[in-house]
Amino acid sequence: MRRRRRWVVLTICSAIIAAGAAERQEFHNPLLPSGPDPWVTSRNGTYYFMATTAQNLTIWRTRDITDLEHAEKKVVWTPPASGPYSHEIWAPELHFLAGKWYIYFAADAGSNDSHRVWVLENSAEDPLTGEWIMKGKLADPSDKWAIDATVFENRGTEYAAWSGWVGDQDGEQNIYIARLANPWTIQGARSRISTPEYDWEKHGGINEGPEALIHGKNVFLVYSASGCWTNDYALGMLRASVSSDLTKPSSWKKSASPVFSQSPAARAFGPGHNGFFQSPDGTEDWIIYHANLGPNDGCGPKRAPRAQPFRWKRNGMPDFGKPAPVDQPLPKPSGTE
Repeated sequence: MRRRRRWVVLTICSAIIAAGAAERQEFHNPLLPSGPDPWVTSRNGTYYFMATTAQNLTIWRTRDITDLEHAEKKVVWTPPASGPYSHEIWAPELHFLAGKWYIYFAADAGSNDSHRVWVLENSAEDPLTGEWIMKGKLADPSDKWAIDATVFENRGTEYAAWSGWVGDQDGEQNIYIARLANPWTIQGARSRISTPEYDWEKHGGINEGPEALIHGKNVFLVYSASGCWTNDYALGMLRASVSSDLTKPSSWKKSASPVFSQSPAARAFGPGHNGFFQSPDGTEDWIIYHANLGPNDGCGPKRAPRAQPFRWKRNGMPDFGKPAPVDQPLPKPSGTE
């Protein structure tokens, strides 16, 4: 009887431990209560997360991207009280290029028409340490209104893509692309590769937040369409061949329908401004995006980051599926410790 009781106790303890391990291997969206314009990058097994705070640049650091609530975080840069990059700090992205860290962000001088993209550099191995140095404005010769910049490399050439206006007045937002001479300098003129043309893009007339995804023979730029103040904010997609001249508008083909859009059943309203990352073991591709829990919640801090895996179709196109419901447990990225 004593031996049997010991076996029962061990069995129960093993079940409890197994249940706890299973629980640790699942997560629920959203990842944080707030975090518009989420961005994720990784290096040497560590994930770094950024989002719009509007007031500063904060970096989260973690080995488990789905546990941002308990991640270490640090304000790495605070804007000056005045000047061209003193207000409305939007959509920061952290990139490791040529042995240094760079943050790209949009900011203005106190009025929206002065919004431009700015670049900070840090030579430290850890982006939460070291000194962030302002390298200047990332602008092509036209120097027009610009936000939501991202950078990526294709076949040895570095590119920047962003959202901007044609002129100096608030109007349609388009997607532009240009080559980079170095991480903080655009080479040559910008090329407009997308403008709102379909009905689902015209609820506000906006194309913004382009993010690169390279797979097989294709370069994809997944962007956000319509106004973030609407529930119709959704993801569109541009596709080009990796061997094409990406600065030529004719190289790009736009999907006629959104590739990711709202789901009231999932409590995902206005999903957009996404990023991409891989699981720790490199076997899974994931999308991170923000969404509101309720309808008509607009462009404010109620937008919270969510993550979920996506798959690839046989034709080489990504399939992002639908937003996962907030009450649905999701397996953590494969290889998460």
